[in-house]
Amino acid sequence: MGNKTPVIIGYDAISALGNDLELQWQDALAGKSGIGPLSRFPLKDDFPVRIAGQVPDFEDTDKKYPFLTARHQASWSSPVFKYGMLSVARALESSGLEITPELAPRVAVTYSSAVGGLDAVLHADRRLQAENKLPHPYANPNSCINMIGGKIAILTGAQGPIVTPVTACATGLTSMLTGAMFLAQGRADVAICGAVDFALVEPIVAGFYTMNGVYIPKEGNEDEAPERASRPFSRNRRGFIISEGAGAVILATPEFARNHGLGFSIELSGWGMTSDAHHFVAPNFATVRQCMQNAMDDAGISPAEIAVINAHAASTKVGDKVEYDAITALFGKNTPPVTANKSLIGHPMGASSVIESIFSFQGMRDGVLPPTINYLPDPEIVIDCVANEKRKLEQEFVLKNSFGFGGCNSCAIFKRIH
Repeated sequence: MGNKTPVIIGYDAISALGNDLELQWQDALAGKSGIGPLSRFPLKDDFPVRIAGQVPDFEDTDKKYPFLTARHQASWSSPVFKYGMLSVARALESSGLEITPELAPRVAVTYSSAVGGLDAVLHADRRLQAENKLPHPYANPNSCINMIGGKIAILTGAQGPIVTPVTACATGLTSMLTGAMFLAQGRADVAICGAVDFALVEPIVAGFYTMNGVYIPKEGNEDEAPERASRPFSRNRRGFIISEGAGAVILATPEFARNHGLGFSIELSGWGMTSDAHHFVAPNFATVRQCMQNAMDDAGISPAEIAVINAHAASTKVGDKVEYDAITALFGKNTPPVTANKSLIGHPMGASSVIESIFSFQGMRDGVLPPTINYLPDPEIVIDCVANEKRKLEQEFVLKNSFGFGGCNSCAIFKRIH
């Protein structure tokens, strides 16, 4: 990618493991699951989905963030705003960057969401039907997916290019790649990237059940512990666990970072995006494989240089097998370890790939891989998935995979800078 190769100067994540990134990371290394009972809405006895990965509430004890006040949340009621803005504010804090009026025109925003604030529309509709009361004036703005990027621009003062890319479950990573494009084209010096999703909304959860994507316990195992349910690559995998989360990554050009005294140790050294042009949800081997190959070609590296693959691995029968087939087609007998973070945090929809990328950054920093928990070997997927226990491993290059409904594939190569 040349001298415009973006570097990561700050990041923050919120997941079912918690609100504090370092505590989440330690829990991930310990193999702790964030999955538990679903309680975001009252469950009827016959509601088919009973478990989820829920983000714990965040208490702003220092009154540090004005967007967490009761007044702000009364208008911006969807949690995508609260947690999306929190992830960005803390990512900027970690970077040490102050967006001054002089810098603002060169700061892009590509932060997005796959599902957005549909909860606000649902609430308005139910209120209209039950009470014949018109929607709150902020109901429609809450539901605009691009509004999360707009609110982040208002929060930070960023005045550069703004776009909200939506590629379903690949949204978070696609946001980063879009930010990298703005930097490569010289349209910005900094990009605020990431995604947020809080999709534990009754019809959305039920809809994933009817399309046979979400976890369904085997008959007779209905009382299985929630923390055992998310099991990527495992022979007894039975679908993904719907989760919540947010992640923000601040990209900058190396020149900008150095000129402003901003530290960095990881770069986004290459990426690929492909479209399956195949099926609305089923992945396609050839284009998934090509996406990974394109990312390595862009970074100018060979498969042998990849230390670890951070997989999409949603725990679906078809999806995990196609990803495995594509990986082995590229890497053969020299396939590196393949970690599956969704075993720990479930599937936070559009936010999953940015949270998982951040876990990769933490692993590159510390020279360690979090485990893939709940793993039972599948004879059709012969893979080293760092099963059940963390592993020490120095990592110069990491391949991150992310694939979304509609055949939207995004892959990235992250490089540790020594």
